[in-house]
Amino acid sequence: MKYIPLGPLMIDIAGHTLTDLDRERLCHPLVGGIILFSRNYADREQLTALTREIHALRQPRLLIAVDHEGGRVQRFREGFTRLPSMRTLGQLYERDPEAGLSATRDVGFVLAAELRACGVDYSFTPVLDLDYGPSRVIGDRAFHRDPLAIIALASALGEGLKLGGMGTCGKHYPGHGYVIPDSHVELPIDDRPLDAMQDDLLPYRHLPLDAIMAAHVIYECFDCNTAVFSNRWIDYLRNDIKFNGVVFTDDLSMAGAGVVGDMLARVQTAYGAGCDMLLVCNSPDSVALVLENWHPEIDSARRQRVEQLAANAGQDIAFPPDRLLAAQTVASALFAAQA
Repeated sequence: MKYIPLGPLMIDIAGHTLTDLDRERLCHPLVGGIILFSRNYADREQLTALTREIHALRQPRLLIAVDHEGGRVQRFREGFTRLPSMRTLGQLYERDPEAGLSATRDVGFVLAAELRACGVDYSFTPVLDLDYGPSRVIGDRAFHRDPLAIIALASALGEGLKLGGMGTCGKHYPGHGYVIPDSHVELPIDDRPLDAMQDDLLPYRHLPLDAIMAAHVIYECFDCNTAVFSNRWIDYLRNDIKFNGVVFTDDLSMAGAGVVGDMLARVQTAYGAGCDMLLVCNSPDSVALVLENWHPEIDSARRQRVEQLAANAGQDIAFPPDRLLAAQTVASALFAAQA
């Protein structure tokens, strides 16, 4: 097995198995992780074989991640427990806070345990955005409108994730719930002053997160770049909020990331702003462009943060099977009730 320190790029692949080109790219020193999508999943056996091969490519092993939140954002479905939306958990919390927190803990446990059983290290969750109502992309992915309810629910989800052997990734910093446009296809602009954003920032101040994902939203109170490309927002996260975990970009292929130019400019700007790991998804030509032309000076502290996150994700886990079965029953019932 090759020893290759983890780099700052997280890339993707096209299919159910690795091609020779995939293996070559995943062993590139600029790469530190891979994100999987629904197109990479056929069944649990295939997924387990895929993740086993990815982990065997190099040492330290690559971080394997996925967007697997529950509700409408759940990449692997057949063979996995269908998870309710976070809004469903928030609504239960409103009716019965104790039951809501218990169910949220169960959902986090199921989410983590089922992914880890198939070799997936990490899910980009929880969503910490406030549910202001009109957002085209957040909606029922958010727990609640009240930041204190979000803190309580995200904390419970994090406890469940930890029980299942997985860390947390709060998103989308500093808050995507207020703006209406979907940053996958448009560039949202939040025109509020910083004082008006303090509710959005409250979960980041109070939750013990392992990582955060920055948003492709321009916040005019700071500058004309999105948070992903803004050294002011990353400095605020490090120095005012006192966050010392890993900072991920949202996918740099999204329309909201086009504000700084082509993919090479996007990775250069995001890394220069202080992001630790940069996602380049659904654009194999862009991956080739970056791997051939980007020659950054790697920050050792940032590399160490990424490698620590990956090492934590690789630790063995053990829990009573009946505990998982009980949690799966709760999650399935909540999903069925919301449908």
